[in-house]
Amino acid sequence: MKALLAVSRAIDTVTEFIGRRLSLLVVLLVTVGFVNVVLRFSQRFFGRSLTSNAIIELQWYMFTILFLMSFAYILKENLNVRVDFLYTNWSARRRAWVNLIGHLLFLIPFCLLGMYVSYGPVMRSWGLLPDGTFGTWEISPDPDGLPRAPIKSMLLLAFVLLLVQGFSEIIKQLAIITGTVSGEEAARIEEYHAAPIE
Repeated sequence: MKALLAVSRAIDTVTEFIGRRLSLLVVLLVTVGFVNVVLRFSQRFFGRSLTSNAIIELQWYMFTILFLMSFAYILKENLNVRVDFLYTNWSARRRAWVNLIGHLLFLIPFCLLGMYVSYGPVMRSWGLLPDGTFGTWEISPDPDGLPRAPIKSMLLLAFVLLLVQGFSEIIKQLAIITGTVSGEEAARIEEYHAAPIE
């Protein structure tokens, strides 16, 4: 179990790194949005457009990346929404069982289904043809639009990262159930300090 916990810590480190870097993307997103608004309104004074659809699409591309890449970080930090009027008062071991069953029955199948469903559209966006060769990338139909293939790939990547983080969470729940970690470590893992391990 100690080897699995080391793997879980490695996964958590990668997820933490990605999650922290996403905060920088928020600043960039706001900056691009501000510049876009200024350029659109300055059009009145110069009599011609100083912005393009590429800037607008860049904004929603960054928002999409921010949204999708946050899934794994949200799971790791236990920031997901819960209805926990019962859950909070349970012991750490009982909560770990609920989390483990939930991850195995819902999270893992959801990620696998998401990967399965999104793989085809993502590959077609990269130009995969029915004969197995690659053609041109999918491009935005708007004038000056950006390629769609890279942003569509974020959907597939988000499911992969969420799946990997789900495995990390399963390892941590198993460690709590088996008593491999101390009560303090269990509380740190799940960020619930309600009841000690039985």
